Amino acid sequence: MATSSVNGTQFSATAAVTANGAKPNDAMVLGNNFQTFLQMLTTQLQNQNPLDPLDANQFTQQLVQFSQVEQQLKTNQQLETLIALEKSAQTTMALGYIGSTVAVDGTSATLPQDGMATWSFNSPKPATASISISNSSGQTVFAGTYTLQTGEQKFTWDGRSKDGTKWPPGDYKIAISAVDAAGQTVAVPTEVTGKVDSVDLTQTPPVLSVGGQTFTFDKIKRIVSR
Repeated sequence: MATSSVNGTQFSATAAVTANGAKPNDAMVLGNNFQTFLQMLTTQLQNQNPLDPLDANQFTQQLVQFSQVEQQLKTNQQLETLIALEKSAQTTMALGYIGSTVAVDGTSATLPQDGMATWSFNSPKPATASISISNSSGQTVFAGTYTLQTGEQKFTWDGRSKDGTKWPPGDYKIAISAVDAAGQTVAVPTEVTGKVDSVDLTQTPPVLSVGGQTFTFDKIKRIVSR
């Protein structure tokens, strides 16, 4: 009885599936390996010794291995497609913000040459607050004590300190320390508004430029006007 001239059907089904995704020719490599495997398996089955048949478990395991690698390749391809779609959606969304006035979480506002720096904040309850404003060097340029009401409010600053000193245009940061009637600390989150001047699409996610400052989508709380 003829014996097999093929020494084995053990094939490597580990086509290059990496953490960075499937390479473009991985599916072709896997397909070629699978076709060769089937040809070898068919030849060996045709020439096997009936008294010493092939172990079915060996090529069954090999088929399972090919199937697993194929599924991994498809999963990687689908993930790459989803990532591309997400980036496209983010780009479209970012471009839609250009020209809009938005409110963003933040403490820094711009004092224009002839105008006011404006901050918004939301107090959860009536409180007494110490409000200070500092320049880019960290120097306090204004400080005062104010009574806060419940809800959204605005604080505007004309660029002058208590002694009348006029500070130059630029970015200034506000700090609010508040307590309620019982002396308990009250957290007062602040936000600033500004027009979206441009969008940097080279970053992921895209970054919006608002009044000379940059913000990601998660910092935007609402669109104030168009």
